[in-house]
Amino acid sequence: MILRERDTQEGLLVAVCDDDVLGETFEAGDVSFTVSEEFYGGDEVDESEVVDSLTRASVANIVGTEAVSLAIEKGFVDEESVLDLDATKHAQFLRV
Repeated sequence: MILRERDTQEGLLVAVCDDDVLGETFEAGDVSFTVSEEFYGGDEVDESEVVDSLTRASVANIVGTEAVSLAIEKGFVDEESVLDLDATKHAQFLRV
């Protein structure tokens, strides 16, 4: 998976995606979603690093079947809140 962290005034922003979706565009109905290098590009990491990052995140954007499945399994997002976008999945969370 590919992970990028950004410190913001609101806290840690985490973007994580599966390796194979970076640079791809997905569509579902009227929704078109591009997994851009400028937002999601970062370091290739293993599952434990993703979990550590999501644990510390204030806001997270998660794209890809593997990454979203991990986020569900570890309790970061509810499966009901996941968007199906063509051949992949997308989830977000915000801690307040």
